[in-house]
Amino acid sequence: MARMEDILNLPVQDPPCAEFSAAHITWVKVEGGRQGGDDIALIPFSRVDDFVKGESSNAECPASFRIESRRKRSEGSISKPRVDGYLEYTLYWCSYGPEDYRDCESGLGDGSNFKPTTGKGSRPGRRHMMRGCLCHFTVKRLYTRPLLALIIYNQRNHVDKTGSPCHGILDQDAVGTRAMYAPRISEELRQKVMSMLYVGISLDNIIQHHMEVVQGHGGPHNRDDFLTRNDVRNIERVIRNTSHELHIDDACSVKIWVQRHQKHVFYFQDASASEPFILGIQTDWQLQQMLRHGQNGSVASHSTFGSKKLKYPLSTLLVFDSSRNAIPVAWVITSSLTGQDIHKWVGSLAERLRTKDSRWRLNAFLVDDPSFGFSAIRDAFQCRVLLCVWHVRRAWIRSLLKTCSNIDVQREMFKHLGWILYSSRSVPNAMDAVQEFMEVFVDQSAFMDYFKSQWSPYIESWVSCIRSLPVAGPEPHAAIESYHRRLKYKLFNDQYANFWPRIDWLIHTLTTEFHSLYWLDQYTVETGYFSNLRDESFSTNAWYQALHIPDIDVILDEQNLQVAKVISQTDRNLAYTIWNPGSEFSLCDCHWSNLGNLCKHVIKVAMMCKNRQVARPLLAAQIYRQTLLSLLHNPPDDPVVLDHAILCTTRLQQDIKGWEDLSNSGLLQQLPPELNSQMADNTLLFARSH
Repeated sequence: MARMEDILNLPVQDPPCAEFSAAHITWVKVEGGRQGGDDIALIPFSRVDDFVKGESSNAECPASFRIESRRKRSEGSISKPRVDGYLEYTLYWCSYGPEDYRDCESGLGDGSNFKPTTGKGSRPGRRHMMRGCLCHFTVKRLYTRPLLALIIYNQRNHVDKTGSPCHGILDQDAVGTRAMYAPRISEELRQKVMSMLYVGISLDNIIQHHMEVVQGHGGPHNRDDFLTRNDVRNIERVIRNTSHELHIDDACSVKIWVQRHQKHVFYFQDASASEPFILGIQTDWQLQQMLRHGQNGSVASHSTFGSKKLKYPLSTLLVFDSSRNAIPVAWVITSSLTGQDIHKWVGSLAERLRTKDSRWRLNAFLVDDPSFGFSAIRDAFQCRVLLCVWHVRRAWIRSLLKTCSNIDVQREMFKHLGWILYSSRSVPNAMDAVQEFMEVFVDQSAFMDYFKSQWSPYIESWVSCIRSLPVAGPEPHAAIESYHRRLKYKLFNDQYANFWPRIDWLIHTLTTEFHSLYWLDQYTVETGYFSNLRDESFSTNAWYQALHIPDIDVILDEQNLQVAKVISQTDRNLAYTIWNPGSEFSLCDCHWSNLGNLCKHVIKVAMMCKNRQVARPLLAAQIYRQTLLSLLHNPPDDPVVLDHAILCTTRLQQDIKGWEDLSNSGLLQQLPPELNSQMADNTLLFARSH
């Protein structure tokens, strides 16, 4: 037995499974004190919800633990805290107790001796559930160790005051009744039904679908399998009575939402005179998708959406599923530029993921803003950072289509814009390239006015970022663009114009209706149900469609890479022309491309160029090669600097190997063999000669 004074010497237990119960933990009994004889254990505070879920899934006594009481203290409120002093105190009690109304319900008494033992009075509508269960435990978030939770299990068995089982399969009186199962449906099923209702599935279809699922796994086994119409109606009523406006003041409304949905908030900082507003949101379902699709995969940022219409811009983190669709796995709303404050929230997000799965690893993080804190991302996720120029490409081509009616001029201007961004014309200063561009196309005044006002101040930062980071290939651009269009369509409907200035409306819309669209799509892909309700845009992703174009339908002249052709998949007599193939600044003459979108033909040709290794080498690789050769021919005199340079060249070899892996996954343009071997040879030559 241990004394309460020694609890900080206990090991912190963090079972590797997603959810865990008391059976996964080694318990220690407390000697003396108020908790004398109780079982105690230390776990990470971030895993308390996982423990509660695991305990609710007890096979012999399925239960649902409710919060019976809760108390909180602020940091600094106690000068000399006890070793078991708490910041947060929460008492969880099995929903089948502590009151006992079994005899009352059966008519064996008047109920005068069955007063609630908690002092809270009876719970309307719950009397039929009360069977006197004494199973309960306390969770303390320790005052001196806020990252740890002390679990004090006061009664681990689901028994009544006589010590007999009072529900579950061990209770003979419960056999054949609902008391064999958990008292209410699980949170997972509740969220599933809510998502179905949000996307417009009727009550009858929900019940019919649920019956088919239950029959499919051999009949009812738990409370969820007994979903009733009343269950669905209750959830429907909650949705109908829910409003985004929890308070007339938007800031207060947001704070109330955060308090009510703490498990969906991975970072929150209220606005002050010196600090910006930051809110990071990730639902349980989004966390599961990030763990699933992000493992050894990539995460892409879609930043500063709605900066002109919304009160604060929205940034999204995306992962890519097997159909190459971008799935939102986290939202960040901030009053400042996202990149400036990423160091504040990215660590919390990474820790949240590793708490669920310590083996989870990310391969690459795609950023679409030069202001992002790249070092903070590398430190948090221990992965490579790539630059994604989808936003630049989309903005430039759509502006060209609006301001320039000559197709040939559009293509030439677009190509020149690519040269500016990639500094491919051997111009040392990016602004010199911009000036040359403006002189060549001086007659396109409308586009020049747009370019000077919107992009000239930022060109140098983009060029500098491209020279220091590897650049993602065009394939992910289409998936990110698809998400962008869907988000824009959902939020910027004119009927919601009065709500755009409110953050609480944005939060509510994202976490309910918009979230449910993606839930339904993944559920349809995994189960095959409700395929008739699936949003068609999920199956028309240009990246996914490009994978289904046969190589034989691509006409690519490797000796003349000015144009390429792709035969139409619906009209074999029609071929689309792609100019500047293999580049992010390719253009196609198909209808979808003429609307300013990245089409499947451009992506297919880019993939072919990469596979045949006929596209231009990645700019970042060219820059690294130039730097390496300069270092080789002009080695530094300082031995400390020289040693650092040798270390950098060794790391360069590792980066090249990593880029090859990313290229094979479609995220990065492939390095030509001659460039790769030449860089490796130069690296070895430099290291050996010094």
